[in-house]
Amino acid sequence: MRMLTKAYDKALAGLKRIDLEGLRWRVFDAKGQVLGRLASQISTVIQGKDKPTYTPNRDDGDMCIVINAKDVCVTGKKMTDKFYRWHTGYVGHLKERSLKDQMARDPTDVIRKAVLRMLPRNKLRDDRDRKLRIFAGSEHPFGDRPAEPYIMPPRQVRELRPRVRRALIRAQKKAEQQEEGSASKGKGKKRVEVDSETAA
Repeated sequence: MRMLTKAYDKALAGLKRIDLEGLRWRVFDAKGQVLGRLASQISTVIQGKDKPTYTPNRDDGDMCIVINAKDVCVTGKKMTDKFYRWHTGYVGHLKERSLKDQMARDPTDVIRKAVLRMLPRNKLRDDRDRKLRIFAGSEHPFGDRPAEPYIMPPRQVRELRPRVRRALIRAQKKAEQQEEGSASKGKGKKRVEVDSETAA
C-alpha cells in the first residue's frame, strides 16, 4: 500500500508545471498490446500529431495515462533477447538488463523508454515526458479528470503474396490428408482387434 501511494504521489508531482487548460486526458490500456505499436500511438498523441492544429515547435499534445503496464506484450523472442544497456562511468562498467528482468523490476520504465525514444530530441521533450503517466496496475489517481479511453486502431495484416498463399494452401491440404490417413489407420487396427476377439 505504501508503494502504491508513493507511485501516486510521483504521478501527481509534475502536474503544476503543465498547462492543463484545453488538454484531453487519454487512457491507454496496455493489456495484450504490442509494446512498439502502443508506444507509437502514445508518442503521436503526446506530440499532438492527431490534431489538425499540429505544429512541430509547439507542445499541443494531450495527457496520456497508461494502465496495465505489466501486461504489455512483445513479439518474437524479445523478452529474452532484447537488452537495455547503460554505462556507470567507471572503466569496464557497462551494465545490461534483459527485457524480462526489466519487466519484473519496473514495467512502467519499459513503456516510458519506448515512448521517449520515439520523440524528437529537442527542448519540448521534457514537457512531453511530464504528460505521460504510466501505472503497472489497472487503477490511476486521475479519476476526477474527464478521462476518455483511447481506442487502438486495428492492426492491418499484409495480404499474402500469391506464391506464399498457394504454398500455405498446399501445406494445409497435406496436413488434412495426413490426419485422415492416421484416423483411417487407427480404425483399421481396432477392427482387426475386434475380429480377433470375436473369433477367439
